[in-house]
Amino acid sequence: MRFFIAMTEKNLPPLIGMSHEQLVQLCHDAGAKPVHAERIIASLFRHYNSDITAIPELPTVLRNYLAEHATTFEPECTALQQAEDGTRKLLLKMADGKEVETVLIQGPGRLTQCISTQVGCAVGCTFCLTATAGLTRNLSTAEMVAQVMMGQKIGNRQVRNLVLMGMGEPFHNYDEVAKFVRIASDPKGMAFSPNRITLSTSGLVPGIYKMIEDKLPCNLAVSLNATTDEVRDRVIPINRKYPILELLHAIRDYIKARGNKRVLIEYVLLAGVNDSIEDAKRLCQLVDGMGCTVNLLPFNAFPGSAFKSPSDTAVSTFRDILVEANIIAVVRSSRGRDISAACGQLKTEVLKKRLRTPHSR
Repeated sequence: MRFFIAMTEKNLPPLIGMSHEQLVQLCHDAGAKPVHAERIIASLFRHYNSDITAIPELPTVLRNYLAEHATTFEPECTALQQAEDGTRKLLLKMADGKEVETVLIQGPGRLTQCISTQVGCAVGCTFCLTATAGLTRNLSTAEMVAQVMMGQKIGNRQVRNLVLMGMGEPFHNYDEVAKFVRIASDPKGMAFSPNRITLSTSGLVPGIYKMIEDKLPCNLAVSLNATTDEVRDRVIPINRKYPILELLHAIRDYIKARGNKRVLIEYVLLAGVNDSIEDAKRLCQLVDGMGCTVNLLPFNAFPGSAFKSPSDTAVSTFRDILVEANIIAVVRSSRGRDISAACGQLKTEVLKKRLRTPHSR
């Protein structure tokens, strides 16, 4: 018997959105021993099984209590596409019918999953396809956890890295994202190493300081994408509120507060916009002494975009200038480009043909 309950009219809290402490309290309220929280967690996060009736050794009193006071759900995978490089893009339908995309990226000995934090995005980066969809709503912690569970099941191997770089700006949904990160990094929860969880922001300065204050157990990645405020105002409108120097000051404060923890600077190279030799030299000056890693991402063109992909020569020249300045610079290959799963390409509306596939292992 498959136990499948979506968000119900009773608005019961989903089990997969609960921390270990909350599950222990749930057991206590039911008059059951705390040890049963471990069994629930093992079923959900180790075996990716949402069928509560299949969990062994749960007392009847707890099963009855769970039926009345909590729920569990799986989003429906309405489409699954696989790129030539093995990258897979899943279109997941939530209980209210809203859809988001999550991406599984194969690597040598590892599987990385790109998690969405919102349905759409409100930041409006002009080079990003997701931005053209606008923002519909935030995702709940449970809906983020559900993406991982579906990724584990469909991927048929353990997801090793989580990157909150899918649809949405994580800091615009900070509270739910923070809960997700804590559940994901909790040894008694999903048990991911904090060093294998990365939150990516377009540059919301208050969010960075909130991460510092909360000591959020994950890595930080920041999309810089320009070396002057004039250009960054054009490509990332949030720069008008949090300009480059203010953003970099916040990043330096984060690095200092986190014991010189390395920050990832993401830089999308746009032909003729931010890929010049002068841009590379300015970038060296901006990040000087930060000890950061710079991810260079050649722009992934899409129909209707005003931007073009840079030439291979421009990319290699840009990187060489950074390397000569003793900055770790990596050119990231665009995985899943042929199925619009690469950086900046996520948008459910572009997926017209839905390939229905079985998900059971």
